[in-house]
Amino acid sequence: MINEQILKKNIQNIQENVASHSHAGQAPTVVAVTKGRTAEDMRSLVDQGLQHFGENRPQELLRKMDELSDIKDQIDWHYIGRLQRRPVKDFINKIDYLHSLDRDRLAQEVNKRADRLIKCFVQVNVSQEEQKAGVSPEELDRFIQNLAQYENIQVVGLMTMAPYGAEESELRTLFQTMKQLQVEIAGKQYSHAPCQELSMGMSQDYVIALEEGATFVRIGSAFFQE
Repeated sequence: MINEQILKKNIQNIQENVASHSHAGQAPTVVAVTKGRTAEDMRSLVDQGLQHFGENRPQELLRKMDELSDIKDQIDWHYIGRLQRRPVKDFINKIDYLHSLDRDRLAQEVNKRADRLIKCFVQVNVSQEEQKAGVSPEELDRFIQNLAQYENIQVVGLMTMAPYGAEESELRTLFQTMKQLQVEIAGKQYSHAPCQELSMGMSQDYVIALEEGATFVRIGSAFFQE
């Protein structure tokens, strides 16, 4: 059971941090990462004004969508995890954003199963870690150009996951590189890829990410910590 007073204080702290990094009057979007949390925990967040929720497992996403169907109009759903092709058909038309588009075969499946335009972030492996998913910075422009053939995909921005436990200097370098890539792609003015958004930063590093230009931050544990 969540301590409501602690939750309220944590939300206030996060919202103050985010609001202080507004651009042109527009505050970055906070995606509450709720993997492993209950539907009741999520209701508490909704009651406190949270709207965007991120899940990284298809079955958990679908279960929570069902359990929270009575307040579905108050929630924007984000799929933020590595995605295999098989479950795409089950939920792609139920989410508002996909944060992990990282390969052409996945793009084919999303396009095939979607019955509307899907807002996607292209995942970039900016740290070049072998175990991490994502398009390499060198391949990014070619990959995004290739997505023009898919009528149901819109690239709204780029996403990355920084190495856990990285030093601040390394984080800043990686986040700055992501910002440069986002600006470069946006400057190409691809009709299918406006690429105005930047999804980066989690509970441990979201303030640094905001300072370096994040417009979406994915925060989980910072909501619930004592």
